[in-house]
Amino acid sequence: MASPGLLLALGLFMGLSVAAHAEPLDEPLKPLPPVPALDPRRVQLGQRLFHDPRLSVNNTLSCASCHRLDKGGADDKPQSLGFDGKPVEVNTPTVFNASLNFHQFWDGRVDTLEEQVHIVVTSPTEMGSTWEAVVKRIGDDPGYAKDFKQAYPDGVTLPNIQGALADFERTLLTPNSRFDQYLLGNTDILTPREKFGYQRFKEYGCIACHQGVNIGGNMFQKFGVMGDYIADLGNPTRADGGRFNVTGDEADRQVFKVPSLRNVAVTAPYFHKGSAATLEQAVEVMFKYQLGREPVGKDTELIVEFLKTLTGEWEGKPL
Repeated sequence: MASPGLLLALGLFMGLSVAAHAEPLDEPLKPLPPVPALDPRRVQLGQRLFHDPRLSVNNTLSCASCHRLDKGGADDKPQSLGFDGKPVEVNTPTVFNASLNFHQFWDGRVDTLEEQVHIVVTSPTEMGSTWEAVVKRIGDDPGYAKDFKQAYPDGVTLPNIQGALADFERTLLTPNSRFDQYLLGNTDILTPREKFGYQRFKEYGCIACHQGVNIGGNMFQKFGVMGDYIADLGNPTRADGGRFNVTGDEADRQVFKVPSLRNVAVTAPYFHKGSAATLEQAVEVMFKYQLGREPVGKDTELIVEFLKTLTGEWEGKPL
């Protein structure tokens, strides 16, 4: 029988990846699931609708106008501009991996992607349209009418438009980040500094809120546990109420859905009003206002290095 060393040498000589045979790590964070198998006709319809400005009242704004797939599925402005050219209330969260969130929107006011589509299309500050108008526009398009009939027995309807958009968004997962490869057993893919950044991320307690497969997106938390960030920032607005605007419960004031940290290095600016311009600033705010701690030495820098390993791929290319 060949020795383990000889087998390793043969594997390297033949170009085989030893890491590919490694066991997945037992960590509190988990790699992304595979893209779900959905009807490709419906997904393709959803992709077209996602880029179609006819969903807005004045044909100027599509989903892709704010959820820019070339900008990490978010926007590069603190607040996106609505159909009327005015800023909306909150920063646009990324659409990538949004299907893994337990609720949608910063204040978590809906549970499903279909409901999220409904709110955005009819919002007086976002798309400003009505479903009656949207269904007519899409139904009057011969290409859409034909393709919807092939994908859905009842053709162009409100639920089918919402369903197609939601199905497309369910395919917007970003696998194969370097950190996912690490979790799957390729421990050599991270540098020692990145690994140490991950350790510090856990040791400081960041992982108490940013956990699970989406590294966030599955719980609510008050923004400013150890200090009033919103008051210190100044110029408060209705959007700062967070969950309070949904429930009316004073305990929910300044409570928001914890955002996913996947692809966080490419989705600046940060927080619900885009108040942190850089990832370093965002980490420093978290240290002060969520943890009530001062980072030791270069720990902010190390955690940022770890966070950059969370950038995944879409259509086979890094975001």
